[in-house]
Amino acid sequence: MSYKRILLKLSGEALLGERQYGIDPIRISQYAKEIKSVVQQGLELAVVIGGGNIFRGVSAASNGMDRVQADYMGMLATVMNGIALRDALERAGLKTRVMSAIPIAGLVEHYDRRLAIQLLSDGYVVIFTAGTGNPFFTTDTAGCLRAIEIQADLMLKATRVDGVYSDDPEKNPEAKFYPELSFDEAISKNLKVMDATALTLARDHKLPINVFNVNKEHALKDIICGDRI
Repeated sequence: MSYKRILLKLSGEALLGERQYGIDPIRISQYAKEIKSVVQQGLELAVVIGGGNIFRGVSAASNGMDRVQADYMGMLATVMNGIALRDALERAGLKTRVMSAIPIAGLVEHYDRRLAIQLLSDGYVVIFTAGTGNPFFTTDTAGCLRAIEIQADLMLKATRVDGVYSDDPEKNPEAKFYPELSFDEAISKNLKVMDATALTLARDHKLPINVFNVNKEHALKDIICGDRI
């Protein structure tokens, strides 16, 4: 393997499958299978999960809801997704723990960096939920933050397309594909793959990010073996 420890940023939308809302049990089981294939090779894997399949704070705020309350609701949606992913991983035979930036006793553990690193070293998949625990920060920023905190070698951002484009390729077939970018280029071009806060955080801490199509079979395994997909 080319990496020892990685952080996978999985969006809530990735759990939709063919649905318009909620969680597709077939899709989440497929992700669990992909994750198992790399963990069994000795990779230490952490996951930051979004909540857009259930509730998106920015969308609610744009419709008049208080942004802070909307963001907290979005954080709770990520906890629900984290519990669902934990169930799928445990059914696949993997040791898994869910940590939340917001204390929710009895359901998930409160985030503890030192414990998270110890669990990763012991072969657990650790799922980080509730973003950073603060409103106005995206789960992309939370992903970069957690990756830096656990000293990950690489952050993977799972999407439904093949990488970074100048525009949404699902809506604009003329969108330009970028095989490689510096953080400054991504920020100056205002590319929507991640928000500027996340990109700046990763740049300042020299955290490499690989954006890939999560629905491509064996993609996760290929990446950790050093292949460019």
